[in-house]
Amino acid sequence: QVQVVESGGGFVQPGGSLRLSCVASGYSLDVYAIGWFRQAPGKDREGVSCISDDDSTYYADPVKGRFTISRDNAKNTVYLQMNNLKPEDTAVYYCAAGSCIPTPTGYSYGMDYWGKGTLVTVSS
Repeated sequence: QVQVVESGGGFVQPGGSLRLSCVASGYSLDVYAIGWFRQAPGKDREGVSCISDDDSTYYADPVKGRFTISRDNAKNTVYLQMNNLKPEDTAVYYCAAGSCIPTPTGYSYGMDYWGKGTLVTVSS
C-alpha cells in the first residue's frame, strides 16, 4: 500500500526557515513524482512545488526563489526547504505522489496518494 507522510511543520517568525519532509512507503520513490500543496484557512488548496520522476522541479510563482524541493531516493524522502517565510505562507502543507508535467504557464499535476498534512504557521 502506497503511503506518504509529511513532517516538519511548526511555528516560525517571518523571514525564518523550515524544512518539510515527505516520507514514502509501499513503493520506490523514483517511480512517482512528488508534489507539495498547501491550503490556507478559507482558501482552496494550491500547488506549491513538484519534483518529477526524472528530477525536474517546478514551483508556483509565490514561492519561486524561496522554496527548494529535493529528493533523497535512498531515504525514500522528498524535502521542501522553505526560506524567507511570509505570513501568507501559513497553511496546512500536504505532499502527494503522482505525476507533474510542465505547461506554458507553470506545471500541472495528477496526484494519486495524499498525506494528511502538516501545519506551518508564520507569524510575529
